[in-house]
Amino acid sequence: MQLTRFGHSCVRLERDGMILVLDPGTAQFADAAAALVGADAVLVTHKHPDHLDVDAVRAAHAANANLQVVAPHDALEALDGLGSAVRGVCPGEAFEIAGFGVRTVGGEHAEIYPGFEVPQNIGYVIDGGALYHPGDSFDPAGAAVDALLVPVQAPWSKISEVIAFVRAVAPTRALAIHDGGLNDLGLGLVDRHVGTGGGARYDRLPRGESVDL
Repeated sequence: MQLTRFGHSCVRLERDGMILVLDPGTAQFADAAAALVGADAVLVTHKHPDHLDVDAVRAAHAANANLQVVAPHDALEALDGLGSAVRGVCPGEAFEIAGFGVRTVGGEHAEIYPGFEVPQNIGYVIDGGALYHPGDSFDPAGAAVDALLVPVQAPWSKISEVIAFVRAVAPTRALAIHDGGLNDLGLGLVDRHVGTGGGARYDRLPRGESVDL
């Protein structure tokens, strides 16, 4: 499969003419509109706007009535109006969408602060571990992973937890995501720490750049 990054946590997967988009966030974070062009399906990890641009998804559905959207159950209200195009998922499910095999893990967004309400969060393991997108969590994949998308910076994390997550998953390679809140200096610091401490080949794809997995 080919993976293209569209900023923050948004990636687009393409294989055999089929397109699957994960976490198309709002324009402050990602270029969801570009990622969704020609998309066959969308996977949403959770309802926070840096992961879900509702207007962009609605526009993609208007352009393609066959678009399929999968999201946690508490995100479905935000996607009201798309009808049968949208369905909710829980952890522990397995299904095929846009030609990709998907397994769901996790269930809850990482804690931001004790007592601070957090949404449901679904991590997606693609094609038996070829790729794992955890959303806003450090939940284990439950199986071997080739490429891990690593949320490298967030209000709910610290760098030691990011490194521990990469080590625990032990992927062949790690690709940085969830970095929209960092400036160039912060990006350099995070890349150095995770790259040297995670124990896996580590890369950061610039927006619009692709890699074959």
